[in-house]
Amino acid sequence: MKGLSPERACLALLAALLGTCHLAKAGCLGKCCPGSDLTCTSTDWRMDRVYGTCFCDERCKRTKDCCFDYPTMCPAQPCVVSQWSYWSGCVQQCRPAFRVRRRHVEREAQNSGDACPPLEERAGCMEYMNRQGEHCAQTQGPALITTAEYGKGRPKHDLYGEPVNPGYCMEFKMESLSPHCMVENRPHARWMQYLREGYTVCVACQPPAMRNQSHSCQGDGAASDREAPLQWQAVGNPRCRGTWKKVQKLQRCSCPQVHSFLFI
Repeated sequence: MKGLSPERACLALLAALLGTCHLAKAGCLGKCCPGSDLTCTSTDWRMDRVYGTCFCDERCKRTKDCCFDYPTMCPAQPCVVSQWSYWSGCVQQCRPAFRVRRRHVEREAQNSGDACPPLEERAGCMEYMNRQGEHCAQTQGPALITTAEYGKGRPKHDLYGEPVNPGYCMEFKMESLSPHCMVENRPHARWMQYLREGYTVCVACQPPAMRNQSHSCQGDGAASDREAPLQWQAVGNPRCRGTWKKVQKLQRCSCPQVHSFLFI
């Protein structure tokens, strides 16, 4: 600033500083881009304190060449999904099958926000009436079991408002189970992880799994000897199966919730 008076030199310095501040405001204002976009650039200070070309796309967080104000101008926004729909009916009748519930994306993730969670879940189920309205429960085969939570959706009264048969409970001592039960991690199948060798489990027999004529459930072992090994299978993962022995028949189940199940 040679040749300038002190006053003009101060004004020139102030103007230079203001210019620098103005450039610092360039950054990512109005320039946030999804994904990888090499045209989504600005000329400003980067987050690693290097001045030059910087980026405002989502990829810059991985390549570490974002403009200094990227976190402020382009804040991460997680995916937003709706509430779960109601569970569908079983996809098949008269055999172990699955039911489905879904949710949809209300807002996609932006600026490297959390990705969308699963939009569909499946859980084991069984329908006891065919499409003609005829009862079709199986009479042979292993006991088919599911989580006691499934019982919350079962009707407590018939079409005339009368209470349905509350059923009974069978206690079993778990003798063996396949390794597929322990690795099951789907949200509505994690109950299988609570099946353990040597544990006592309670399994409730209730309508509609209870057959009208015999008032029993498939594979409940009510008429079997205590030492007879009986087979069971988890509905929702046919590879989760094993054997147990009958302990006793009770009016009500007394096991902890995690060790309480339903015949299905």
